[in-house]
Amino acid sequence: MADAVDVPIRDESIRLGQFLKLTNLIESGSEAKEIIADGLVSVNGEVDVRRGRQLHQGDVVSIDGGPSARVVNGGGW
Repeated sequence: MADAVDVPIRDESIRLGQFLKLTNLIESGSEAKEIIADGLVSVNGEVDVRRGRQLHQGDVVSIDGGPSARVVNGGGW
C-alpha cells in the first residue's frame, strides 16, 4: 500500500462509491456499485461491499489488488 496515490477530499469523510469516482479509478457510479458488490474493492486491505462506507483520512482503497488511493484531508473537489 506504500504506492497509494494521495487524493484530497474537502470534508472529513467521503463515501466509498464517491471516492472511487473522485480518484478516477472507475468511470461511473454504476461501475462503482458493480465492482464494490462483486467484492473487488478493498479498504485498508480488507474487502468491503458497502458502497456507502465512510472513508476518513489515511484510509487506503484499492481495486482487486491493483491501483490504490489514500484519503487525505484538504484541497478536494
